[in-house]
Amino acid sequence: MNVSLYIAKRYLLTKSSNNAINIITIFAAVGVIIGAAALFIVLSGFAGLKDFSLQFSSLIDPDLKAIVTEGKSISLTKDQEGQLKHIDGIASYSKIIEERIILSYDDKKMLATLKGVDSEFGNVNNIDSIIAEGSWLSDQGHQIVAGWGITNDLSMGVMDYAKSVTLLVPKPGKGQITSVTNAFNSVYTNNVGVFQINEELDNTLVFTNIYTAKNLLNYEDNQISSIEFKLNSEADETQIRNVLQPILGDAFTIKNRVQLNDALYKMLNTENLAVYVIFTLVLIIALFNVIGSIVMMILDKKKNLNTLFNMGVTIKQLRRIFFLQGSLMSVAGGIVGLFLGFLIILIQKLFSPYMITSSLAYPVAIKPINFVLVLVTISVLGVLASKIASVRISKQLIS
Repeated sequence: MNVSLYIAKRYLLTKSSNNAINIITIFAAVGVIIGAAALFIVLSGFAGLKDFSLQFSSLIDPDLKAIVTEGKSISLTKDQEGQLKHIDGIASYSKIIEERIILSYDDKKMLATLKGVDSEFGNVNNIDSIIAEGSWLSDQGHQIVAGWGITNDLSMGVMDYAKSVTLLVPKPGKGQITSVTNAFNSVYTNNVGVFQINEELDNTLVFTNIYTAKNLLNYEDNQISSIEFKLNSEADETQIRNVLQPILGDAFTIKNRVQLNDALYKMLNTENLAVYVIFTLVLIIALFNVIGSIVMMILDKKKNLNTLFNMGVTIKQLRRIFFLQGSLMSVAGGIVGLFLGFLIILIQKLFSPYMITSSLAYPVAIKPINFVLVLVTISVLGVLASKIASVRISKQLIS
């Protein structure tokens, strides 16, 4: 039998004759439990916020997007387009034209980003989930679907055929501008729908069909800004990228959904790391109580330790007793705290007692990595705290 482990468990599970030590030990255990629960709750909360934030960006972000490397547009050859149609793993693709424009409506003007899309865009992205009012674009006539923020800023209605929305873009060229009429290309359109994705896109983005965009920008039939791809569920993204790149050449840069939102992902990951570090520091403070309780226990058990030492138990084995006691307290407290935190997150996920608004529950996500992260963190810190406390035992102390 492992003598050190047996005595460590006895010391951990039995009360001391000194009530002060019992109280300190209880406070230390409760601190570990609360710290572990708090760390798991916060990590699950931020995981929920991350998923909640990314679900909006993924509404119109394709699985893969080929963006023009240099300049604003490039001509896609018929041979390239023919090869794209025969790539296994690509469910659909949509040709896109994007440009910064000026919107003019009823004597109000604002800058916006125009996104001209072809008829396949609805197969690449889930359009139905973003339309708040009106309908999506048709291939007939010059139409737009504007963001919620743009329609509010311009006081623009839906399907108001009495008033048109003018799209303006500067004409390419050099020299002095002699008149506004000659300085801009313009197209008169009607707003047929309103989309709602997130605040940034709602305030800056306008959809139109690709024919209207080409008309406004004087593009040729095969001239585009990018291509968006939807992959089959079983397709290998890396393999598809390796096939696409030789077809499109260096003129296109291929990005996946994460790369398209790299700034957002970096911000969310940085916030998650910062919260983890802050609550780890809180756990370290809580584990000072573990060190204090072990040191008090050592002082309380000096006579017993002296007896064990005289019976042949080495100083190393005596240190191991309290090292194991502190480690067991930390790991057991971490498991209990983890279970408690899991119950709180599960209740929030199932019953939503905490609401951000009357219709929106605070988002949480239960991820296996958070269980591992909390348990490893509390175990490592608990072992270090126990090691610091146990080295206080020396021959001079117990003599």
